[in-house]
Amino acid sequence: MDGTIVDTEPYWMRAETELVAEHGGVWTEADGMQLVGSGLVQSARILQQAGVALEVDEIIGALTDRVMVQIEQGVPWRPGARELIAELRESGIPIALVTMSIRRMALQVAAAIGEGVFDVVIAGDDVEHPKPHPQPYLLAAERLGVDIGDCVAIEDSEFGLVSAVASGAATIVVPLHLALHEGPTHELWPTLDGCTVADLAAALERHHHRATGA
Repeated sequence: MDGTIVDTEPYWMRAETELVAEHGGVWTEADGMQLVGSGLVQSARILQQAGVALEVDEIIGALTDRVMVQIEQGVPWRPGARELIAELRESGIPIALVTMSIRRMALQVAAAIGEGVFDVVIAGDDVEHPKPHPQPYLLAAERLGVDIGDCVAIEDSEFGLVSAVASGAATIVVPLHLALHEGPTHELWPTLDGCTVADLAAALERHHHRATGA
């Protein structure tokens, strides 16, 4: 979600910077970049190490509140994301939102796209093991009632990439704030702008060919 559908990473970095500063510390852009795509519990622990004298749950709540306020002021949509989601919906293809943001924020973004657009929402507080563990994607496929090998995952971070590939989903990375590269386990797309359901179907077919060697 963060970095694929919406570019909220600057919102998170602003929230982190403000929170660390309130506790007498300094938070740099480089510090923020190391958290991109990671689970919020892990991020909160790193913020504790940076001097934030709050419990993990309190840090997660404080960050989420600040980011949600910024989203209310303006949703920073990624190019092509809403259009691709709309085409998937029109084609009757089930869609899951898989994010390590907590559920109340995930639902806020989902609602901004449209009521009932996502068949399943998997958030960071729904799983025991966050990305880069494959559990988030495996749980999404289970709740959709589909085989993970027939799913296409779109990611923008290393943590998300590792999670999606490990799950067995066809994986496409669309880099934003982090440099990522094409590899034998996934595809690299420069943007979702102009991408269609047919493009996703072709990527899934290529994934099946790689998996079977056919």
